[in-house]
Amino acid sequence: MGSRQVSTSWQGKNVTVAGMGVSGIPAARVLHGLGAHVTVVNDGDDERSRAQAAELEAEGITVRLGDGATLPEGTELVVTTPGWQPDKPLFRAAAEAGVEVWGDVELAWRLRGPDAAPWLAVTGTNGKTTTVRMLAAILEAAGLKTAAVGNIGVSLLDAVLGEEKYDVLAVELSSYQLHWAPSVRAHSAAVLNLAPDHLDWHGSMQAYAADKGRVYEGNQVACVYNVADKATEDLVREADVEEGCRAIGFTLGTPGPSQVGIVDDLLVDRAFVENRQKQAQELAQISDVNPPAPHNIANALAAAALARAFGVPATAVRDGLRAFRPDPHRIELVEEVHGVRYVDDSKATNTHAAEASLAAYDPIVWIAGGLAKGATFDELVAASAKRLRAVVLMGADRALIREALARHAPEVPVVDLDRTDTGAMSAAVREAARLAQPGDTVLLAPACASMDMFANYNKRGEAFADAVRALAAERA
Repeated sequence: MGSRQVSTSWQGKNVTVAGMGVSGIPAARVLHGLGAHVTVVNDGDDERSRAQAAELEAEGITVRLGDGATLPEGTELVVTTPGWQPDKPLFRAAAEAGVEVWGDVELAWRLRGPDAAPWLAVTGTNGKTTTVRMLAAILEAAGLKTAAVGNIGVSLLDAVLGEEKYDVLAVELSSYQLHWAPSVRAHSAAVLNLAPDHLDWHGSMQAYAADKGRVYEGNQVACVYNVADKATEDLVREADVEEGCRAIGFTLGTPGPSQVGIVDDLLVDRAFVENRQKQAQELAQISDVNPPAPHNIANALAAAALARAFGVPATAVRDGLRAFRPDPHRIELVEEVHGVRYVDDSKATNTHAAEASLAAYDPIVWIAGGLAKGATFDELVAASAKRLRAVVLMGADRALIREALARHAPEVPVVDLDRTDTGAMSAAVREAARLAQPGDTVLLAPACASMDMFANYNKRGEAFADAVRALAAERA
């Protein structure tokens, strides 16, 4: 779609791609296909990197392993993978040489053709993937050709340059991607929430928030913000948008004019109706949201607001939400055993996500712990203490959570599992089952990353689900 119009401007251009990975390799191939002279630089020089390098070199792409610090001579543009931190020596060298740095998202934006599909963009600390997938389901229910792309794992470059012709794209953007995407201009965009995360990459909360806020720059129709999170509204105020673009809030309370929210058991719209001072349009029932946990209802409202900004009818919001199925390991009910529900939210890898998960259930036997990534747990424990029946702790940084529990929930029983072997999750589930009573929820919401014990949060969630099913089989 886009490549045919712009290929001539890339002919012979010297482009350095920083990093290989899931976005670096496709970017290198696309640029090479457009006629650029591409050099890929990569810090690593391991077996996997060498195999990838051999493939790229066979295609005529230069690869330099073990040196990601030096800017290749003659570089006219750097295209970086999202994970490379802004303080890398390569980027300092590029700045000194007056060379622009783009991310893969910026590259995709620049390669779009003149008739390219508009972007509905979503960012935030938590809930991005769920919201984008809900949004895609709503757009599909309206009969639109769409795809959920971006940080969700589907390459924007593929979506922009492929043969498929889309009406609109539902785009998940991380703070990393937004940092390197200065010219992206969405039709409409949402920031779902802001909580400290990736501060080692951004350097400060202020810098992190500023990168998230870039998603609003140049919006045409709607900047969607979270009424309960003032920082998101502040980002809208600071954004330079197109004339006529509106601020649209989503809230779990009764919505005011220019907001979407909840009335009784209904999701309603007071933003995209003719008389928003006096009228509200029913969009869906709370029971149409799967699962109907508070933070997931907020995700649904944000998705609905973006879809409505694109002109989607109210019935499509309802039908799309009914059709949506959440990804695994996101507040997923695994099994009910003897009146106790076992819920897998292994995706709750930070305190903000865990707090949202804990707010959805009461009473709870909470399984938590892992790699804290510099987080503190006092606020989380203080906010959730009254819901806790008991806590089972595991993982490298469990002591940080145990100390917060001692400060803010001293009466809650705590089991501290001092083991990191593959049987630890099974032991955690058995301890939780011992402590739980009928009507309780055993909730895996670790508030930590998984890599101390598991390859990723998916593997951690699978271990939990396997342990729960083994328990259910024993007690059948």
